Amino acid sequence: MSRLPTLSATEITAERLLLRKARDADRDGLVELMTDPEVREHLGGPRPRGDVERFLDAAGTAAATAAPGGYVIADLVTDALLGTLALDRRAADRPGHVTGDGEELELSYVLRRAAWGSGLAYEAAIAALRAAAGELPDQPVLVVTQTANERSLRLAARLGFRPVATFEEFGAEQTLGVAGLSWFGG
Repeated sequence: MSRLPTLSATEITAERLLLRKARDADRDGLVELMTDPEVREHLGGPRPRGDVERFLDAAGTAAATAAPGGYVIADLVTDALLGTLALDRRAADRPGHVTGDGEELELSYVLRRAAWGSGLAYEAAIAALRAAAGELPDQPVLVVTQTANERSLRLAARLGFRPVATFEEFGAEQTLGVAGLSWFGG
């Protein structure tokens, strides 16, 4: 686990969204995110439902976003879980870095299928990156996605990430995108 700082805010509000920590009421939505074959198509496939439920029962639903920079993406009006977002540190021992020491900030997100196609991932990512730009010094931010995931690559480009490398991880080619944190300030 990195000792470098990441985003410390526990809630971030956007136009239609609230990024917040997980609650017990989010359990079913989290199970759906981790077991849906379409949602997990480019994330190594669905996890077995029983494994996910046992983990949430043992660790508690709050554990899903307990780390700094981990959030549920919730509808601002209904508070319903739409997905999850993390802005954390990419482990130095994993492939895909732009600095010699590794541990750059890495943005990741996943949405329930019902929330696809309405700009919510973009809105959540921009909100988190702007909050981080206001709190942390300028530094590289990474996005890593399977090269086959064209939708995710388009979103990364729309957010301002530029592809800089490809590499193999999890049995598939990954594309590494980078942006400067200061690009999201103000």
